[in-house]
Amino acid sequence: MGNSLLDQLKKSGLVDKSKAQKSKHSQYKNQKQKTKKGAAAQLDEAKLLAKKAHTEKVERDRLLNQQQKEEAERTAIGAQIKQLIETNSIKEYDGDIAYNFTDANLVKRLYVSEKIHGHLTAGSLAIAKLGEGYELVPAPVANKIRQRDEQCIIMNEHRTEPALDEDDPYADYQIPDDLMW
Repeated sequence: MGNSLLDQLKKSGLVDKSKAQKSKHSQYKNQKQKTKKGAAAQLDEAKLLAKKAHTEKVERDRLLNQQQKEEAERTAIGAQIKQLIETNSIKEYDGDIAYNFTDANLVKRLYVSEKIHGHLTAGSLAIAKLGEGYELVPAPVANKIRQRDEQCIIMNEHRTEPALDEDDPYADYQIPDDLMW
C-alpha cells in the first residue's frame, strides 16, 4: 500500500523507467505552470494598478499645466492693461474742480480742470484703476481695457438720453447739465 501508482505500474511492467521519469517531469511542469499562472494574475493586477496610477498622474499633470497656462494668460493680460493705461493716460488733468466717482461702493474724488471735467461728463474720457491710483484714459482705450478686464475701468459712461416714460411724475423736472455732486 505504501507504493505509489507509478511504482506499482513499474513492477507490473506496464511502464518502464524512462516513461515514469517523463510522467514525473510533466507533472512537475504542470504544477510549476499553475503557480506561474497565479503569479501572472498578480502581475496583471500590478500592471493594472500601475497603468491606473500613470493615467491619474497624466491627468494631474494636464490640470497643472492648464492652471499654469491660465495664470500666464492672466499675467499677460495684466501687463497689457498696465501698458495701455500708462501709454495712453492723460498726464495734465490737475485742476480745482472736484469730480466724484464711485469705486467699490466708495465715493472717490479727483480734482480736474474744467476742460477735463467736461470730457468726463461727456463720456469721451474714462477713469481707469492702476494699482492703488486712478488715471484718465480716452474712451476707445477704455473700451479696449474693458474687453480685457471689466474691473479696471471705473467709469466710462456715454451720454444717452433716457427713455421718457409717460407716467413719470418728475418728467417736467429736468436735471441740469452742470450739476455736480
